[in-house]
Parts: sequence; structure tokens; C-alpha cells
Amino acid sequence: MVEHRLKYLSENPFSQLPALRLYKKTRAYILALFIFLPVLVINIPQILTLLVKPFSQRSYRQINRYFADRYWAYLVYMVETVNGIEVIFSGDKLPDNDNALLLPNHQNIADIPILLSLAKRKKRLGDMKWFMKSIIKFIPGPGFGMLFLDGIFLKRNWLDDESKIMRTFSKIHRFNVPIWLVSFLEGTRITPEKLKASQAFAKSRGLTVPERVMIPRTKGFVATIHGLKNHLNAVYDITIAYPQGIPSLWQMIMGDVKKVCVDVRRTPTSSLPDSDQGLERWVMECFLEKEKRLNAFDQNGHF
Repeated sequence: MVEHRLKYLSENPFSQLPALRLYKKTRAYILALFIFLPVLVINIPQILTLLVKPFSQRSYRQINRYFADRYWAYLVYMVETVNGIEVIFSGDKLPDNDNALLLPNHQNIADIPILLSLAKRKKRLGDMKWFMKSIIKFIPGPGFGMLFLDGIFLKRNWLDDESKIMRTFSKIHRFNVPIWLVSFLEGTRITPEKLKASQAFAKSRGLTVPERVMIPRTKGFVATIHGLKNHLNAVYDITIAYPQGIPSLWQMIMGDVKKVCVDVRRTPTSSLPDSDQGLERWVMECFLEKEKRLNAFDQNGHF
């Protein structure tokens, strides 16, 4: 079996000093409060928008888009300005008005604020939508909020999920909803144990065995491309790298993360294969290229 090449952010030894550890933890708890409390407050006016929805679907979505745009911009400010994280972008120049499917590698929850940083630079924060695990919708704050943003909640069973996904896609088409749809095709955050399982699956199917990414779940990708045909302009292949090592969300809040690098490759949907098999091959190659970029990043320190 191929060993993994995952590198995780280690704890700063200086933070072991009692006074410094107390300061960092106190600051992090205060920062976490300022991050998560506002989204709970926002849930209240979001619930009230249900009174608007029967009369104007457009107004309902515009109001909730505004809430998402303001809160996520605030979150980006907390990450980049308050915590001083430098986010460096490279790759293709993105048009301003794309409807796009975003395919990032998924290393930890810390990836999400980084994706928000990209959307903020293109003024598309309010248009972000996510494929998420079904359990998330029961979480007050972010989970409740996603219910009002046409979030797609999955049970990880295609037979259960397909009809819900297609209903959401139908609404996006019908109301011409601007969209940046984030899909973590690896299905979960990468860990050594999960990567080992993905490697075993790849070996059993005669596929290239990955070291830095997991085998993508192609069925959801194919369904999304077909389901949003003529609405999506492009697919964004996004590769996130942490020079210091993969952090946890708590390490990000603690201020231990100093720099994140993001490479973005844009593929117009018009240039994608038409067949299911062609799309499956394309997205498999997409993740193999991510792995190559991550390996090159390790050697060069940049994309």
C-alpha cells in the first residue's frame, strides 16, 4: 500500500508556555464567540423571510443572499485581517459573472473560510451554495442558515438524494439563481485512515493510487453537470495547500495559521465531455492533477 504524504500543522512549542497558552486560548474563545454568535442572530430575520417567500421567490432569495454576503464577508475579515492569515491565489483569471461548480480538495473545515476568501474577491459570497451532510441542517446557526440558501443536504445514498438534488436544480433553473456551487467530491475531510481506505479502493479498481487526495465520487459530479446544464458556465478546479501543514479549524482560530495558497483552474462547461463515462474520466484526471500540484508545491513552496 502506498503511504500517505499528509502533513499536519503541529502545535507551536512556544504556546506551551502557561501564560502564552492562556492568552491564546482566551483570545480564541472570544474570537469564536464573535464568529459564531452573529450567525445565530441572523437566523431570526432569515426565518422571517418565510413570510415573503409565498409572494416573491425573487425577494426571498435576494434577502437571504444579502445576509449570506454580509456574514461571510465578516468571516473573511476575521480570518484574514483579525487573525492575519495571508491567502495567496494563483492560476486562471476568473470572470466576474460565472455560474460555476467548485471542486476543491478537502483537508479540514479550515478549507471553508479559504473558499469564502476566493468568493469575496469575485463578489460572489452571496451566491455560494454547498453540498452538505444532512445532519448539518439541524445545527443552529450555519445549518439553519443553509436551509434558506438552497443548500443541498445529502444522506450519502444516491437513491435517497437524487430526487432532492434534482428538485433544487429545477428551482435554480426556474428562478435563474446565480450560483457558485461547492462540491467536496472526496466525500469527507481527508485523514490518514480515510486515505488508506481510498487507496485500497483505487487499488481494487486498477486506478492510480493517491497519496494526497482521495478518489472522487464521480456520480454526484456527473449528475450536477447534467442537472445544471445550460446554467453552469464553468467548473473551477481548486487546490488548497497549507505551507505549515493542514490545520484544524481551532488552530486557525487560535492564530497558528500564517499563510494559505490556492490554485484555481477554470474549465468551461462547453468543453467538458458529453457522456457519463467521459465526465467520470475527466473528474478522475482532475484529482490526479491536484495531487501533482500538491507534490510540486511541497518541492517549490508555491503553485
